[in-house]
Amino acid sequence: MGVLWTNYVFFMACCSGLGFGSPNRCDEVRKVFQLRQIGPNQLLPLSPRPGLDLQVCMSKNLTCCTKKMEEKYQVAARRDIQNLVQTSSSSLKFLISRNVAAFQEAFEVLMRQAENHTNAVFQESYRNMADQAVGPVRELFTDISLFLLGSELNIDDLVQRFFDALFPLVYNHLMNPGLSDLSPGYAECVRSSSRDVRPFGGAPSLLADQIARSGVSGKLLLQALHLGIEVINTTDHLQLSRECRRALLKMHYCPHCQGLTQSKPCMGYCLNVMRGCLASMAEIDTHWREFVRSLEGLSARMHGPQDLEQVLLGVHTLLHDAVGHAQKNGPRLSAQVRSSLRRDLVFNSRNSRESNPHNTLVRVSGDSLAVRRRDFLNSLRLYRTLYGGLADQLCVSELASGDGLSCWNGTYIVKSYTLRVVGNGIKAQSANPEVKVKGADPVINQIIDKLKHINQLLQGKSIPKLGSLDQIETGSGDAEGRYSGDCDDEDGCGGSGGGEVKRKVSRVSKCKSHLFLILLNN
Repeated sequence: MGVLWTNYVFFMACCSGLGFGSPNRCDEVRKVFQLRQIGPNQLLPLSPRPGLDLQVCMSKNLTCCTKKMEEKYQVAARRDIQNLVQTSSSSLKFLISRNVAAFQEAFEVLMRQAENHTNAVFQESYRNMADQAVGPVRELFTDISLFLLGSELNIDDLVQRFFDALFPLVYNHLMNPGLSDLSPGYAECVRSSSRDVRPFGGAPSLLADQIARSGVSGKLLLQALHLGIEVINTTDHLQLSRECRRALLKMHYCPHCQGLTQSKPCMGYCLNVMRGCLASMAEIDTHWREFVRSLEGLSARMHGPQDLEQVLLGVHTLLHDAVGHAQKNGPRLSAQVRSSLRRDLVFNSRNSRESNPHNTLVRVSGDSLAVRRRDFLNSLRLYRTLYGGLADQLCVSELASGDGLSCWNGTYIVKSYTLRVVGNGIKAQSANPEVKVKGADPVINQIIDKLKHINQLLQGKSIPKLGSLDQIETGSGDAEGRYSGDCDDEDGCGGSGGGEVKRKVSRVSKCKSHLFLILLNN
């Protein structure tokens, strides 16, 4: 009976802090304080003392803590949780960052392959003009690459600019092979007539459509992944409220003040504290799950006309056919060029453009980008519940005591936690007995708004047929048809079409001095 009584007294002393047995109880606290680099050892008392000055780790009994120690413990508790949150998301952040770099590199490799294929086709089929076409071809694929990586380029403009540059070469070497090399002025005259005579049929429109559809999907994928990293960076550096910091201190380090350096919080107690502290983060859960699903949906749609790899590796086929179309119709187009230049000089009248769809089939070549996307999404899917279950994950795997073991309930060492355990999210915290949660974190609300927006784009709800993502976000940009010809230099209209009018007038002016030479030869 005497042995049982002695054991009971020892247990109560350890669990309730009624006594430390000896000053050595604070020595253990000192060791942990130093080992975890919480602060200088001079802050610790030499022996247990009254804790009347403590703000959170209050006790009627003697304590190994001072007010300065309590402040250091609160900083350490916050740091510990932030480190755990960052560790939990580090593999996800690495996964996304690695794939952003991989996709960007794949796009660049794809551009080089498509450019090389195009130059090879020109060398094989149109050798006379192939060397001079290298520059325009390089500019075309450079512009497409810049578009994919975020530059505000208009696909219609860059594609038409390429075909405008290509036409003088085709006109000189294929349609009129007997001519000597065109003078710069004569070449500019021919270039200026390209959009009027449509030497390449519907190829410019077809290519622009294909690049726009597939390019916007590829660009959106990269934008979404960058936002994924931003979400992780935001949650990794979440600012914890004062109530949360005090609750973390009470859960992690207040038992140290009683000499209980090896204790762990009860599971229910840990869940209440962590669900309260991470309540705003849990609000991301629904939108993050939708983000993962929306990325899967975008990837599923990236085939056929939205498969960037298929489109780009088929450009050389489309261009080969486009040049062949111009060559085949050489006599008629040459006459139209001369007629167009006469009209531009003498009448400056409008030119109607007949539709001539060019149904070029794009060759399917390789699936490396599709495989990359599939592997990435298979890995990303494992993290779809990260934010909804983070508090529970940290308690189960890192923080809380195991089932059946004595644990810390915020005041004593007990067999089990008896207070109500609340759920995840802001609304559930109204009944939290451990942490008062006043409302959602405004920074988290901002990142949720960004997730909502990108999810709409990923689901195709706000993606126009053409245009940059910046236009999508701001609602700017022209939704009208391309090259409508509604505004020319006679109309004197300004606004969005003014730039094109000025360029056309400039081209016509440059051609005036060369047109008489052309007319004399005919």
